[in-house]
Amino acid sequence: MLKLKINKQLVECGTDEAGRGCLAGPVTAAAVILPDNFKNEILTDSKQLSEKKRAILKPIIEAQAICFGVSHIMMGKIDKINILNASILAMHTAIKKLSKTPDFIAVDGNRFKPFLDIPHQTVIKGDGKYLHIAAASILAKTYRDAYMEDIDKEYPMYNWKQNKGYPTKEHREAIKKYGITKYHRKSFRLLSEQLLME
Repeated sequence: MLKLKINKQLVECGTDEAGRGCLAGPVTAAAVILPDNFKNEILTDSKQLSEKKRAILKPIIEAQAICFGVSHIMMGKIDKINILNASILAMHTAIKKLSKTPDFIAVDGNRFKPFLDIPHQTVIKGDGKYLHIAAASILAKTYRDAYMEDIDKEYPMYNWKQNKGYPTKEHREAIKKYGITKYHRKSFRLLSEQLLME
């Protein structure tokens, strides 16, 4: 069973990002404050859930959360400040969008930079331990997936609706064949050693 939050008595938001390891598209983060009576049997780390279950959970989280924020950091910015800084910036921007300022921030992973003067705690695999981080992981993933499905219409040859910009063999083969687009992250190694050598 996932716990609701780290500090029972504080207004606490959970935050997480999606798309860090992708070759194309934004890195997307969400921040969520859940009410103290929130319960959900199937909510867990978005990576453990099917696309169908994530689609069911998204409107439930949006309807039941006290507030939530979602933020995309685009490719040019990722290339400029690097993916770690872009991930943290995405989380900061998502927290900024919350209509209520949290007293405490619970962060998935092990890296974060202080936001305003709000105390925070990083939690490795936090999306499998706390409901608000799991909720943030669902929103980050579903909003990012929707973005990738949208740009897939513009560049169907990369099959982003399927691979969501991750470095699948098929995605790398398409980069080799068609080159890169404005949605690719130029600072990433877009071709594997094997494809470069061929």
